[in-house]
Amino acid sequence: MQHTTDRVDLFTDGACSGNPGPGGWGVVLRYGEHEREIYGREAATTNNKMELMAVIEGLAALTRPVQVVRIHTDSTYVLKGITEWMRGWKRNGWLTAARKPVKNAELWQRLDAECNRHGEVQWQWVKGHNGHPENERADRLACRGRDEARAL
Repeated sequence: MQHTTDRVDLFTDGACSGNPGPGGWGVVLRYGEHEREIYGREAATTNNKMELMAVIEGLAALTRPVQVVRIHTDSTYVLKGITEWMRGWKRNGWLTAARKPVKNAELWQRLDAECNRHGEVQWQWVKGHNGHPENERADRLACRGRDEARAL
């Protein structure tokens, strides 16, 4: 795999009104001095799905493989899922330790595929709603998506 870009930072967040309910996701992508904001929405979803979609769509927006992608998330669900639980889920055929189907397995599989397109993916946890500038921007984007979904 040839990596043409050294490092990209993704700042991600999801939002949902009700669980399930209308939701949105937002991403701030940063490559050197360049930044791009993206967001999306779903009419009926969950907060965990929107947190996953933010990371998936952020990675999918990278058109070329990257040597190092740093993902900044305030979701312990996403962070623990990818760094602690996924290896076992894959080994167990996408079943939990309790032999139940993994929730959102199709999204976890998409996330795994997106991560595998790049060299090293580093995961950084950020305390949400705590004044972190890029996390606040990602939150505003996710809320915009949620509000658009609510209006549909």
